[in-house]
Amino acid sequence: MTGENPTALSTDDRARLKAHFDVDTASHPDRWAKLWDAGNFLPWDRGTPNPALVDLLDQRKDLVGGCFVEDAGKRRRKRALVPGCGKGYDVLLLASYGYDAYGLEVSEKAVERCVEERTASGHNYPVRHEDAGMGQSTFLQGDFFDGRWNKDAVDGGTFELIYDYTFFCALNPKPPGHLICLEFPTYKDPSTGGPPYGLTPQTYVEHLSHPGEEVPYNDSGHVKAGGLSQSSPQGLERLDHWQPARTHEIGKGTDWISVWQPR
Repeated sequence: MTGENPTALSTDDRARLKAHFDVDTASHPDRWAKLWDAGNFLPWDRGTPNPALVDLLDQRKDLVGGCFVEDAGKRRRKRALVPGCGKGYDVLLLASYGYDAYGLEVSEKAVERCVEERTASGHNYPVRHEDAGMGQSTFLQGDFFDGRWNKDAVDGGTFELIYDYTFFCALNPKPPGHLICLEFPTYKDPSTGGPPYGLTPQTYVEHLSHPGEEVPYNDSGHVKAGGLSQSSPQGLERLDHWQPARTHEIGKGTDWISVWQPR
């Protein structure tokens, strides 16, 4: 789905972000950290969890199950990861549903903001189900792609749920894990650059079905549907795909939710 969204970032904000990240991608983590350190230009911050995630957790247990899992003969809370968690709204929400939730940010200042948000607004995230109780919320600083943060988080353990919202990448949860993607911004033409970079639902399909493989794109920046052959054995399987009834204003009418699991 394409076309401009009237609640999208302003032209000036998009130009400012694009210019800020007009450096080698290896420098992007430092560029994100600079934005958090300054703290006066955070155009991705919506102030609340996305309502689409709330509705999924309430209405689609058939896809993601409950918040407990059997592990080595013991019952424990499922671990949920939110990479690029911003101020941690979604981490606090997942903890209120009983998950032990971890938020990861590349900036130490962002982690500080997460802790501040939990202190100031934790009362806005009450226990959702008394039989499940409240999970823990933990905020970590690190580069998702180097993996060292994971040892600090769960001693190298796995996550049963990963939530991606504006952090699309080759995430590979392990059984019985689920990956929830809130697909955004689908309204944006990929050729206009970013961040945020325009992503169609087909982009998620091609990359998550072929993790680690080079996915072909055309000259205008659109992924070539079916550009690779059959899905990789290491690829993820999409369980369901729908447009949420509720989401942030910026994504109304264009956001999609997809839920994935290992094949």
